[in-house]
Amino acid sequence: MRFALAWSSLRRHTTRTLLATLGVAVAAAMLLDMVMMSTGMRESFRELLLSRGFQLRLAPKGTLPFDTDATIKNTSGILTILRTNPAITTVSPVLGGTIQIPRGNRVVTSSALGINPLVQGDYELLAGKDPLADDAIVGNDDFLKATGARIGDTLDIASGYDPELRTYAASRKMVLTGRVRFLYGAADQLATAMRLGTLQQLSGTEHANDASLFMIRIRNDSEVEGVRRWTERMIPGVSGISTATALVQVDQRLSYFRQLAVILGSVSLFVGFLLVTTLVTVSVNERIGEITVMRALGVSRSHIVQQIVMEATALMITGSIAGLGLGLATGHYLNAILSSFPGLPVAINFFLFQPSSAWTALGLLALSGIAAGVYPSFRAASLPIATTLRQDAIA
Repeated sequence: MRFALAWSSLRRHTTRTLLATLGVAVAAAMLLDMVMMSTGMRESFRELLLSRGFQLRLAPKGTLPFDTDATIKNTSGILTILRTNPAITTVSPVLGGTIQIPRGNRVVTSSALGINPLVQGDYELLAGKDPLADDAIVGNDDFLKATGARIGDTLDIASGYDPELRTYAASRKMVLTGRVRFLYGAADQLATAMRLGTLQQLSGTEHANDASLFMIRIRNDSEVEGVRRWTERMIPGVSGISTATALVQVDQRLSYFRQLAVILGSVSLFVGFLLVTTLVTVSVNERIGEITVMRALGVSRSHIVQQIVMEATALMITGSIAGLGLGLATGHYLNAILSSFPGLPVAINFFLFQPSSAWTALGLLALSGIAAGVYPSFRAASLPIATTLRQDAIA
């Protein structure tokens, strides 16, 4: 009965109801986007860190991986120490560097990673083979496009360019064995990977036994913090960065986006609340005589309140459901823009859809719809019957 009366009231003014629903849909879309944004960055980064199963990373003390040119000395000695801990199952040392590839009358510059191909966690192989040999190299699509190289080609690889002498510190011929996608690569970044020892040799004697970081896979997640403290005690020159620690640091660096998401989400929720409150109030004012007659016939105040609250809630929920699709579309578009920021890994999503995000947005909007119907419903149910009927008859 109450629902039927509420639905009849909404259908009485179809155009107004439709416009209000569209307005709520826009507010719901923005709220969903902001909820996705506030949780998406953190969850996306967490999934990226754990995508290859490494729960701990060792970087030069006081830095984040590849934040600076600092390296960790004595790679072989550190590997020996780490392998003495039974909780550690896999260690993957990585060295970052830059290489140059002469191609005709031009030189292509690319970032390079020195890795152990058997335990690496930096790329996914798309075609060809891993760089198992000392003279093997793999590259991403941007590298292949910039150099015009194909799998099987032999490339001249050089490093340590001296602009004054116009010479390279080291060079060698290498075979392109595979096409890969780097998990942590930025958009349009030229990137390659080769064996750790090969890049150490190309980097010169200064970095002959260096690594930029160590990625460590641990037997049980519960042992991560214990292993982190153990590594920092056994290897004084490094900082252990667990997934939890990395997420805290990322939260600090991206706190601006989270604050922006909270502010814009609150604004969209408030706009939706005001829109529905205004519409329901106008509707109640137009039907004040009808509502008073119902009260005179014995309809209880609670019945009137419930009917009007149902109208507001129905408007809010209908608009919210329509806004979910709009929110997903705009979130996808905005994510493409923000993900193109220089230096950000392509795999990072600012707007990551999760079922919990949709339920959170719907729950907030449903509560807002109930709140939007409270004022006009109590006002209508509290009017004196006789006086209101007299005023309505005179009007």
